[in-house]
Amino acid sequence: MNRNNQRRLGLFAATLLTVGLVSPAAWAATPGAPSAQASAPAASSDMTDAEVRKVDREAGKVTLKHADIKSLDMPAMTMVFQVRDKAMLDKLQPGTRIQFKAANEGGKFVVTELKVVQ
Repeated sequence: MNRNNQRRLGLFAATLLTVGLVSPAAWAATPGAPSAQASAPAASSDMTDAEVRKVDREAGKVTLKHADIKSLDMPAMTMVFQVRDKAMLDKLQPGTRIQFKAANEGGKFVVTELKVVQ
């Protein structure tokens, strides 16, 4: 699959993820989709700006309106992420501005690191 088609497929998948028509796990199983292994090394790159929209402490999830995530080749959107450590959610509430790193772990997008921006 050429780079142009990969980009189109990625944008299509991002749209489906945003509106909730397909789960991240289902997307990861799609032929031609970027794999978790391909994303893992890039997770150590720069942090991404975001605004917290919703916090679900019980489920260990946070909804973020984020800028482009270069390490995941993902355009800006609003979506739900799991967090690696539920303690990360203690300092968050809707409207909080953050910077974060995320990784694709087995088809699930996980916040691996975050910091609150003042």
